[in-house]
Amino acid sequence: MEPFENYRPLLFSIAYRMLGSAMEAEDMVQETYLRYSAVPPESVQSLKPFLATITTRLCLDQLKSAREKRETYIGPWLPEPLRTDTTASQVGDMESLSVAFLVLLENLSPAERAVFLLREVFDYDYGEIAEMLEKDEAACRQLFSRAKRHITEHRPRYKSSREEHERIMGSFMQAVGEGEIDGFTHLLAEDVVWTSDGGGKVTATTRPVVGREKVAALYKGLQRKAAADIVYEIADINGRPAIIIRQNSVIFGVMTLEIGEGKIQAIHYVANPDKLERLS
Repeated sequence: MEPFENYRPLLFSIAYRMLGSAMEAEDMVQETYLRYSAVPPESVQSLKPFLATITTRLCLDQLKSAREKRETYIGPWLPEPLRTDTTASQVGDMESLSVAFLVLLENLSPAERAVFLLREVFDYDYGEIAEMLEKDEAACRQLFSRAKRHITEHRPRYKSSREEHERIMGSFMQAVGEGEIDGFTHLLAEDVVWTSDGGGKVTATTRPVVGREKVAALYKGLQRKAAADIVYEIADINGRPAIIIRQNSVIFGVMTLEIGEGKIQAIHYVANPDKLERLS
């Protein structure tokens, strides 16, 4: 039989997209391994669907409890940043790793999320998905249809190439590095949205901030309070260049940008230290 390690990247990729947390995804993969180890090898006909089924069901259980926790979460919830420039093998397209996409998935039910990801990102057929979720095919098709409609209706209207993203990111970094508020403001779309996730553990806005002038004023206030030894580093996070912010070599923030039509349309800022542990 094939070794478990052959499928670790696939299982992690499913679990991370399901949960929006790299640390929880690793826990799900480890639990999958423990359950796989407890089963006689001769009882497993095909290892890949067997492992994917265990991981998916574990994630569904985890999502149900996570939804209750997120109802009492302080401020906006954002996914745990995932470095994609140092990951040996990412399974599935990079677009489905983006922060914007993962935030959209939060509004789906656990079953809708599972069916949508397994079908749209990992290309399982409905028969396989029905078996994995212990549902009939007709129900899985309905779940997919509802999830697809929601994603299509709420997906950002803008999309940028990697070249445009890198160009705007370069200008953004220059403005940030020089403390140039006018240069920063010029890069923002009129209805730009700033969302920060501090999880109630560090200071962060507890509601999204909308509008160029408001976001610029917020940024100006943050710059004024920033320590002199802060270092900004560009790294691939969730499939696109993003900014890691360090002080004394310790990561205390990750900023990802959504760019389109030559402007920054949204800024996602993760400062919750629990979500930065794995990056450090």
